[in-house]
Amino acid sequence: MSEVLVIGGGIIGLLTAKELMTAGAEVTLVEMGQTGRESSWAGGGILSPLYPWQSPDAVTLLASWSQKVYPGLTTELLDTTGVDPELTKSGMLILDSAERDLARGWSERFGQPLEILDRGRLHQIEPELGLAPECALRFPEIRQLRTPRLSKAVRRYLEKRIQLREREEVLELLIDGDRAIGVRTPKGRIEAEQTIVCAGAWTAKLLEQLDNKPEIKPVRGQMILFYGKPGQISHITLRDSHYAIPRRDGRVLFGSTIEHAGFSKSTTAEDKEALYRNAVDLFPVLKRTPIEDHWAGLRPGSPSGIPYIGPYPGISGLYFNAGHYRNGLVTGPASARLIADLALDHTPILDPSPYALNAPR
Repeated sequence: MSEVLVIGGGIIGLLTAKELMTAGAEVTLVEMGQTGRESSWAGGGILSPLYPWQSPDAVTLLASWSQKVYPGLTTELLDTTGVDPELTKSGMLILDSAERDLARGWSERFGQPLEILDRGRLHQIEPELGLAPECALRFPEIRQLRTPRLSKAVRRYLEKRIQLREREEVLELLIDGDRAIGVRTPKGRIEAEQTIVCAGAWTAKLLEQLDNKPEIKPVRGQMILFYGKPGQISHITLRDSHYAIPRRDGRVLFGSTIEHAGFSKSTTAEDKEALYRNAVDLFPVLKRTPIEDHWAGLRPGSPSGIPYIGPYPGISGLYFNAGHYRNGLVTGPASARLIADLALDHTPILDPSPYALNAPR
């Protein structure tokens, strides 16, 4: 019997398995497809909520803890696996400055450095920027990483340390009275003392057999990738809820849409064109830059974006860590540590009450 079973191999499930294993647990992870191929692969990798002062404190606390541990985590992964998640401190520019007083108050409260830039300084640090506002916000300490590389690194780290079962769909949770005892898949039963559901947008579907399930729904997001040159764009840049993310190799991600389209991951020509128009308006240099790719992913949407992290009420041995919406990467390490603390009866790193199934959202 496995000590802990993790359902879901996105970045939340992978990091949860890593935390449990590091704490000494025997871990099995089961994933219906390939690990790290859903929202973990499709996301941009900004290690901050997009407009951080608009986030609930419950999200900010997870993000702040994670931001502190990411340098050590990515160094450990590179040293042990040879895969570089490309953690990069590019800083984040926000060109919507109507809420700058709120942003300033938030930065002072949570200790996140913030600069107010005038138009001259803005063009100095981002000369390829199009029509710039009179002032902008800059969070200089914000980092980003390559999401597929992070998932690949964590998977490689885990593959010889835990039991990893890919392409195996969980058909049913096994509940004996008031206790979870494992799951049933097409290959049979997997029994475990504790089961942690980290199934992202599919979490609510998996918990349908129970009376009470988290409010998690798929929210589609489309992105385009430009094949740019290194140095053209330096900062993560936000405007009107869209963002440009420059990679080390010069590629530039631009996103993203917010669509309620069920579990469809199809892309549309209309959204590709809209994203392109916004991108070249923000950075005109992208007009001369070919589009390399266009894709869609499914975010695990939840009310207010506060994830569900904790035990399932009334059923011992059953836990969940899901519903991170747009902030799975930036809150992932803290979420994984918190659920591991709760499942293993350790002192939790944060007050878990805001993330409980029945907590107000």
